[in-house]
Amino acid sequence: MKEITIKNQFVSYIHTLQDTITTRIEAIDGKATFQEDIWKRPEGGGGRTRVIENGNVFEKGGVNISQVHGELPATMQQYFGVKDANFFACGLSLVLHPKSPMVPTVHANWRYFEMYNQDGEIVDQWFGGGQDLTPYYLFDEDAIHFHTVCKNACDAHDPTFYPTYKARCDAYFYNAHRNECRGIGGLFFDYLKKTEERSMQDWYHFVTTVGDSFLEAYVPIVERRKETAFAKAQKDWQEIRRGRYVEFNLVHDKGTLFGLKTNGRIESILMSLPPVVQWKYDHHPEEGSEEARLLEVLKNPKEWV
Repeated sequence: MKEITIKNQFVSYIHTLQDTITTRIEAIDGKATFQEDIWKRPEGGGGRTRVIENGNVFEKGGVNISQVHGELPATMQQYFGVKDANFFACGLSLVLHPKSPMVPTVHANWRYFEMYNQDGEIVDQWFGGGQDLTPYYLFDEDAIHFHTVCKNACDAHDPTFYPTYKARCDAYFYNAHRNECRGIGGLFFDYLKKTEERSMQDWYHFVTTVGDSFLEAYVPIVERRKETAFAKAQKDWQEIRRGRYVEFNLVHDKGTLFGLKTNGRIESILMSLPPVVQWKYDHHPEEGSEEARLLEVLKNPKEWV
C-alpha cells in the first residue's frame, strides 16, 4: 500500500483534476475530443498529455500532467545553488486557445517539487502555480468574474493571498521587451514552503482549492461569449495578440525553460503555443478602439475586485 505523502496526494489529485477538466471542455466544445498521449522520460518518470484541436469552440488546447524524477541537471543545480541533488516534480499544466476572439485564452498550472540529498532524504519541497486570463477583447464583467473566483479561493485560506498573488501574476506574466502584461492576470505563486504558520499540508489544501476553482472561473466566460459574432479584422487582432503570447512563452516563461533544461518532452512543452499567429510590422490599433482599450489595460494593470 502506498504511503500517504504530500507527493502521492498531489499526484492523485492532478490525475483526477485532468479528467474533470477535459470532460467539461469536451462537453462545451461539442465536437472535438482530447487526443491522449502517454509518454515516458528516459531519465525517469513521464506523463499524460491531452490535446484538443479544431473544435467548435477550441482551436487548440492541452491539459497535461507529468511526474518526472532523477538527477537534477547541472544547469538546474547551478540555478538552485546545490550539488549532486535529485529531484521529483509533478503538476498539471493547461492552455486553451479558443476559436473566437471574443473568448479569452486561459492558462493554468499547479505543481509540486521535491529535492533530495544523496541519501534520498527530502532537503527541500514546495508548491507553485496559478491561473491567468488573456482576452483579445476586454469585457469588464468577464475580468471581474475571473478575479472574483480567484479571490474567493484565496480568501478561504488567507485574506492576504489574493492581493499578493494577483500582484505577482501581473509582474510575472509581463513582456518586458514590450512593456505590457501578457493578459489581465489572475494568480501566480511559487516556492510555497513550510513555515511556522503553515505546513505543507496547509499549502496542499490552498493549491487544490485554487485548482478546483478553475472551471468556475473560466467556463461561464466561455459560455457567455462563444456565440458572439466577429469579423475577420477581429480574428486578425486575435492572431496578432497571440504573437505576444508566443513571445512570452519562449522568452520569459520559467516552466518552458525548466522543461527544456530537464530534457522534457518537447511536444508537451510547446503545446501551449497557438496554431495560427501573425506578426505584423509595427502594428498599432486605431485610437479609441476596443483594441486600443485592451492595450491600455495591459500597460496599466487594473484592480478588478
